[in-house]
Amino acid sequence: MKLTNLIEPELIKLELESTTKPQVLEELIHLMAETSRIKDRDEFVKAVMDREAICSTGIGKGIAIPHSRNTSITEVTVALGRSRPGIDFDALDNEPVHLVFLLAAPMNAGNVYLKALARLSRLLRMPEFRQAIMDAASKEDIIRIIEERE
Repeated sequence: MKLTNLIEPELIKLELESTTKPQVLEELIHLMAETSRIKDRDEFVKAVMDREAICSTGIGKGIAIPHSRNTSITEVTVALGRSRPGIDFDALDNEPVHLVFLLAAPMNAGNVYLKALARLSRLLRMPEFRQAIMDAASKEDIIRIIEERE
């Protein structure tokens, strides 16, 4: 399983328009819905928001990895949103979030879901990877950067 199999250009937002955590999540979920990866958009929005209410997925260093398994998801998918000014995501370090990777999976995708979450976490620990994603000029560049480091 490779992350580049889970993300494609249509699931990347080079500059998020949203400025709040709920708006950002809605914006990324909208990308997934437009690519037919969500059967029930409202159900998935609720699942992601409920997950955030339990504990913020803003893990620090400008990163958030909201994630949820849900019956409304058709396949394991990753959407990415980038915000140069940053978003208050209630991150563990109280710093603004610049990269949001939304991971969505059907209920029966346990192993692939966990592997994707682990791979994302491992890549995002590398400062040079985070900076390369921030500096990328295009969606295709982002996919190439992920592919090179997998």
